[in-house]
Amino acid sequence: MSVEITPMRRTRTRQSGFTLLEIMVVVVIIGLLAALVAPSLIGNIDTAEINRAKADLRQIQTQLDLYRSTNYNYPTTAQGLEALVENPGEHVAPGWRQLLTKLPEDPWGRVYEYRSPGTGGRPYDLFTLGRDGREGGEGVDADISVADL
Repeated sequence: MSVEITPMRRTRTRQSGFTLLEIMVVVVIIGLLAALVAPSLIGNIDTAEINRAKADLRQIQTQLDLYRSTNYNYPTTAQGLEALVENPGEHVAPGWRQLLTKLPEDPWGRVYEYRSPGTGGRPYDLFTLGRDGREGGEGVDADISVADL
């Protein structure tokens, strides 16, 4: 019995896939694109937050005017914006009806500020202190008031 031994052929098959260098090039390109796009997206987020605060203030202003038309005056500072959600009492608000289901929060998670009577002869002040939560500021940190709309 004879066994024939044939030499093994070494054939190199091309495996499909990416080399480490190719993957690194793609990661660098994605990083560069993200670095170029991220600043403009962050600016748009800030603008959207400011616009949302202004829209909220206009909505609350409308509800305060409705409150006044049925109760003959605006809520006091002590009653606050809660008077739009819960009845402050029949003797205070004889024509009361619920105008908001809950108090809206500004884009930064705080309840809007309300004072009545307001400054400068206005019946009330309605505002948010901006992102930083402190009076004054610039840009996204600036106060936003109904008086400025």
